Amino acid sequence: MNLRPMPATTVSAQARPTPKSVTVFCGAMPGRGTKYGQLAEGMGRAIARSKLRLVYGGARVGLMGTLANAALDSGGTVVGVIPESFTAIPEAAHHGLTELHVVHDMHQRKALMAELGDAFIALPGGVGTAEEFFEVLTWSHLGLHNKPCVLLNDNEYYRPLLSYIEHAAVEGFITPATRSRVIVCKDIEGAIAAIRSP
Repeated sequence: MNLRPMPATTVSAQARPTPKSVTVFCGAMPGRGTKYGQLAEGMGRAIARSKLRLVYGGARVGLMGTLANAALDSGGTVVGVIPESFTAIPEAAHHGLTELHVVHDMHQRKALMAELGDAFIALPGGVGTAEEFFEVLTWSHLGLHNKPCVLLNDNEYYRPLLSYIEHAAVEGFITPATRSRVIVCKDIEGAIAAIRSP
């Protein structure tokens, strides 16, 4: 990814181009119950129906696998990015994708996922998902990109995280401008609409 800062006027004023690819962050575990899998499946189908290319972490397990399979089953294009250390785990890498990029480490994985996506959506997940989302949000804060950063807050999953963001903003550690870059959507349709908003 090009890590040179963009001019401030570019980040704040320039209209975003229509996205062709969306990078989705989500868990490598299925979560408790069936609701998270259903959400990932719905997102995969919606991305394919919207003629968007899905970029994700390249695994075939957990929500990641459900997301990718749903997009593929709906005729979508799916690009995975996975560290080479994960390819030694038979159940990890998804070899049925449109493209699978094997990179050296997690840092390269995140950088390539960020470069390939025109927008970012975080589904439910754990520390890895949160870290990925906050990294692209930080890059937006630093003026390295102007891509939408969406939290899919289905069933209030991200309420504690949003409470932290609000608290950090009140305490002066997150600026109002950066807080405004966190796009919160309650459902899949809202998330797709948000990344297409100029």
